[in-house]
Amino acid sequence: MVESIKVHVYPVRDLEQAKAVFTAGLGVEPYVDEAYYVGYKVCDQEVGLDPNGHQQGVTQPIDYWEVPDLGQTLQTMVAAGAQVHDGAKPIGGAKLRAIVRDADGNLIGLLQS
Repeated sequence: MVESIKVHVYPVRDLEQAKAVFTAGLGVEPYVDEAYYVGYKVCDQEVGLDPNGHQQGVTQPIDYWEVPDLGQTLQTMVAAGAQVHDGAKPIGGAKLRAIVRDADGNLIGLLQS
């Protein structure tokens, strides 16, 4: 069961240019500003910029579904026809993430906190 969809990550080629545009458009400064990721908190949502996304085959923004058990959700989705785009990986602290691709090529992020 999905707990929430609150994280939206955009792949970017020029992190500094994207950061300028997103900071102006969102009207807030990033709360994370690193070479590997820039993150903004907007209301109860997170908007992120990923400068490595294109190198990993990500060419569209990804919404991350927060799930209680990433492994089980990943297994269930693959059994239903999804393909693993990027398998489960730790992303800091106790968080895990994975990305699957549906039959239409849409990328769906899974996040376990």
